[in-house]
Amino acid sequence: MRIAIIGTGYVGLVTGACFADIGHEVACVDIDASKIERLRKGEIPFYEPGLDEVVARGLESGRLTVTTDLADAMQGAQFAFICVQTPPREDGSADLSRVEQVARDCAAFIDGYIVVINKSTVPVGSSTHIERIIRERLPENVEFDVASNPEFLREGSCVFDFMHPDRVVIGTTSERAAGALTELYRPLGAPLLVTDPATAEMIKYASNTFLATKISFINAVANICDAVGADVKDVALGMGYDGRIGFEFLKPGPGFGGSCLPKDSRALISLAEQHGYDFHLLRGVLDVNDAQHRVIARKVAKLAGGVDGKTIAIWGISFKPNTDDVRDSPAIAVLKILQSQGAHIRAYDPVVGESVYADLGVERAPGAIEAAEGAHCVLVLTEWNEFRWLDFARLRDVMAMPAVVDARNLLDPHLLRQMGFSYEGVGR
Repeated sequence: MRIAIIGTGYVGLVTGACFADIGHEVACVDIDASKIERLRKGEIPFYEPGLDEVVARGLESGRLTVTTDLADAMQGAQFAFICVQTPPREDGSADLSRVEQVARDCAAFIDGYIVVINKSTVPVGSSTHIERIIRERLPENVEFDVASNPEFLREGSCVFDFMHPDRVVIGTTSERAAGALTELYRPLGAPLLVTDPATAEMIKYASNTFLATKISFINAVANICDAVGADVKDVALGMGYDGRIGFEFLKPGPGFGGSCLPKDSRALISLAEQHGYDFHLLRGVLDVNDAQHRVIARKVAKLAGGVDGKTIAIWGISFKPNTDDVRDSPAIAVLKILQSQGAHIRAYDPVVGESVYADLGVERAPGAIEAAEGAHCVLVLTEWNEFRWLDFARLRDVMAMPAVVDARNLLDPHLLRQMGFSYEGVGR
């Protein structure tokens, strides 16, 4: 089958490269000419493990092409996936301007039946809105369908998640479109849920905000554990064995971040408001998340004896390991609090680029130990595996004060305390 992918960010490029890898003819299109030129050379514009290999196979086989020419990408396509960003407005609602523009642009090149699939995260009712935009620009005799097909990719494991999905959700009122998309996804062998567009769009928001709720819940529990002397790791273990709860997203830390959970939580609150419902439970989830940044900053101030004029070493800037994405990163939120209190920040992240450090106004270190030289506290904010296996005796010797705030509960507190470190975890 021939597929057009509009947008080459995380979702678009992964979707296009993986569809090509399972045998389809895919054209990925983007308005950014420099990005397309890099992709033609096999250069991935963001850090995502394994994606470079999949893109390289697609380009070499000829099944994957990248272009700035939408007309070329749309020619003969049976499916057109909209994979552009829907950033939040100031009120938290989703900005659909890019999706709307893609719909208008695509309509100019539709001359036969095609399924236009909205893979961007959009408010409930957007499929109908997109269908209206396209229909206004086409003759009555030109057939097309619009479907919702939300993505559930985790940054850092996007390729695996696409190839081995927990489920594929298809939202459409058209049996023809449902049948075509079912055939497209059948090789993945995943459960297929075919429903109406509004329900599919709601599944995406409900899934992400439930995960956000779990994270804020366990962070609140961790703070109580700190107060009463309990160990949140064992609490989460005891909870996780309950099949109704599960282990996933019961890891306390500095809060959730990234391109999905904060944005989708705010968007769902805004959607609820538009329909007369105050989603105060989800507001509480965001309040706990924001408060957690201050909790971590207080732990640093406690161990360092205040942070004004002190050097704080930050380990990790990305919102999670195995990605260079810093959008809504809790690490940056905590870092900014410490900066506002007069701390000098020296940071290290294995993959985050130079420009991020410059934008934050922090000193970049070439490694974790180097970041800690002369520091009054090390703050672990992203659970990169390399932080587990450092020479902690050397770390202790290069620091002004041997103090560690482990905001990800990554390190062994007993070992560090035996070595003379002051150690603070989250709920430990």
